[in-house]
Amino acid sequence: MPATTPSSPEPAVRVVEVPTVRPRSDWDAWGTDQARLPAGAKAILATILRGRPRPVARRAAPTLTASRIGDADLAALSAIVGEGAATPDDSVRMLHLGGKSTPDLLRRRLDDPQPAPDAVVSTASHDEVLAVLAECQRRGIAVVPFGGGTSVVGGVDPQRGSHDVVIALDLAPTAALLDLDETSLLATFGAGTTGPQAEELLRAHGFTLGHFPQSFEYATIGGFAATRSSGQASRGYGRFDDLVHALRIATPVGDLSLGRAPASAAGPDLRELFLGSEGAFGVLTEVTVRVRPLPGATGYAAWTFPDFGSGAEALREATQRGIRPTVLRLSDATETRVNAALGGHLTRLRGCLAVATFDGADDREVEAARSQLDAVFAAHGGTPRGEDPARSWERGRFSSPALRDTLMDAGVLAETLETATTWTRLAELKRAVTDAVTQTLAAGGTRPIVLCHISHVYAAGASLYFTVVAALTDDPLAQWHAAKDAASRAIGAAHGTITHHHAVGRDHRPYLETEIGTLGVEILRAVKATVDPRGIMNPGALVVPLPASAGGAA
Repeated sequence: MPATTPSSPEPAVRVVEVPTVRPRSDWDAWGTDQARLPAGAKAILATILRGRPRPVARRAAPTLTASRIGDADLAALSAIVGEGAATPDDSVRMLHLGGKSTPDLLRRRLDDPQPAPDAVVSTASHDEVLAVLAECQRRGIAVVPFGGGTSVVGGVDPQRGSHDVVIALDLAPTAALLDLDETSLLATFGAGTTGPQAEELLRAHGFTLGHFPQSFEYATIGGFAATRSSGQASRGYGRFDDLVHALRIATPVGDLSLGRAPASAAGPDLRELFLGSEGAFGVLTEVTVRVRPLPGATGYAAWTFPDFGSGAEALREATQRGIRPTVLRLSDATETRVNAALGGHLTRLRGCLAVATFDGADDREVEAARSQLDAVFAAHGGTPRGEDPARSWERGRFSSPALRDTLMDAGVLAETLETATTWTRLAELKRAVTDAVTQTLAAGGTRPIVLCHISHVYAAGASLYFTVVAALTDDPLAQWHAAKDAASRAIGAAHGTITHHHAVGRDHRPYLETEIGTLGVEILRAVKATVDPRGIMNPGALVVPLPASAGGAA
């Protein structure tokens, strides 16, 4: 009897649902509303501001670099995406100037004119993206995929590379729930779906993705995958790359559909080439993720430890024993004091604060996890502090980046950086980065405050997330560049990763070779040369292709 191939069964549920439209953040700020400084901030600012403050005021509107796109190029792209969906209009270009790091926002206050894409092309489907990339490949137009624009490492800067024209490829119109398999617990989203939109669409069916990074309100599903994002609930739900089941990808030379089974031995996993690729190899157009039923109950708890070392040991033991709160974080003594002051609790907390949340099917399951964690923490000197600190953290977890805008108004630099290492090296890495940043900024005449917390935990180690606050100098961009360079070199010397969840972008690219080696960089270049032979995809992000004379892509 001849062999037959059974047809693939249809998913249990097939839907195409479009979410509520979400506003974009302002061109020169993290969000859309100016944040107010908490009452306790004045006491903190008084300790770091020396002499006359140097505030940097916002502008009413930007002056943009002139668009270079020609009529023929614009017409060719418009023929693919439709009239009005490809535009060089300044009001659209200004919303695609790049990311939202502190240097990005400072440049938008200091520089004139602002580097802008030559046009913004909005795409509504995988096929449109594929066609646009093919046309840009033919015409030699650089393409920067653009989701929420929340990169803090220069990942979406409108750079042309060796090309005359660069477009921002806006994926917002792809926002949709394209498929939901309630039996396999898989959901497929258009890449431009934001975090809140994904949760809105899933919640209507009783599910959650559980991915809540600080950029949640503006960042997109495609961006989460392209940067290997790690949400604040990573202990309970996993990093975003843990959640990805399948990817659909458009490249200048064709498309790929990767991931058809929960596990496979069919060679190296090609999804890993595109997770974290930051648009340098192509565009992630559709992402299939693992989802979970909405929790039936959520609990909160907090503790203080006498010092950071004992708190880190408690987190290590709890993690290695398999205890899984949804969120698990530990602040050092400086961050604990600063956060208490910002909240108006100047004398309430001492030591190092740990907060945790617990999602479960019911209250009994939540309480079981909380009791397990409490027992481990007590053995390491942890003192229970009730639910309020954890609830307070949750209320403000998405708003703190907007404080940077208000602090710049007051003449204060506030920026973050992150890394990760093994438990064995954690204390050494924390000390090395803190010293490097403190000494560099002090040499420039400022008195910085360096805060640190453990933001994500694993059996083998943890991530460290640093916040740096200092008075702005006359040249704040050079001020932060020096501090960031010192921190990055310290990370490499202490065997940390140059980035745990912010991605490489352009800011971390000079330090990548220290981590992956010369051969590793050559492998990335070889992949780029294969899928992007003319080097049009996000020039300068992740890896710089070799010039044509050296045998690589131009």
